[in-house]
Amino acid sequence: MEVLRTGVSALSAFDPDAADNSRDATLRKSIRLTAQLPTLVAAWERIRRGKTPVAPDPRLGLAANFLAMMRGARPSPLAVKTFDVGLILHADHEFNASTFAARVTAATLSDVHSAITSAIGALKGPLHGGANEQVMRMVERIKTPVRAEAWIRKALADKARVMGFGHRVYRVEDPRARHLRRLATELGRQTGDTSAVEILDIVARLVSADKHIYPNVDLYSGAAYASMGIPTDAFTPIFAISRVAGWTAHVMEQHANNRLIRPRSEYTGSTHLAYVPLDRR
Repeated sequence: MEVLRTGVSALSAFDPDAADNSRDATLRKSIRLTAQLPTLVAAWERIRRGKTPVAPDPRLGLAANFLAMMRGARPSPLAVKTFDVGLILHADHEFNASTFAARVTAATLSDVHSAITSAIGALKGPLHGGANEQVMRMVERIKTPVRAEAWIRKALADKARVMGFGHRVYRVEDPRARHLRRLATELGRQTGDTSAVEILDIVARLVSADKHIYPNVDLYSGAAYASMGIPTDAFTPIFAISRVAGWTAHVMEQHANNRLIRPRSEYTGSTHLAYVPLDRR
């Protein structure tokens, strides 16, 4: 995420519309960013593994291009479909933390690159964009379906936080989760390994029964990405690839009917304190 955040900031220095905040210019920049983010993420993934970046193929769509650029080989139709559905399901979801960060920045009439950089910084946090990474780390620790029930019962007994459950909006299962579970299962069958989904199904059953909270979009998305050969620490950058379409739309909406977003805060600390000079502290 550090590379992506810095890369988006650097891209603004080379964008021909960088200084133009008009609607048409912001739309052009938004379209470019939607194409540039997956190219940047795929190139960095290749570079850090000591491989040469793969150039985009203009004959392919965004999902197929990203998978081909990252893996260096043409992906299967099911992988392309799954990744494309993942992009759509993650594209926007009202005023989540990263979208709100983008709108706060846009409300100052800053440019779209600055707003997206703010959004990426918020998305990096483990309570927002990093949740599906933590789900997959849990799957890696559990290792096999036969270990899942004992592992998760101990985690619940220890009051450990289990990621991939609960939502600020949904009080039932996140509707996006069932689509990602189905596609992750299909991909697992294609690759001959459905163990991640089997583990997560056991986790979902036990956590839902114990805590009365239900799977969200993060529970099965990592299993789908892992079946495509995508490394776990690339999951959050992929979230950004998806969400940039929503972020930029929010920026344009904010600019079109703008008002500075400036929440108030109330001081509740100590009062009537004496000033202590620096040399006496």
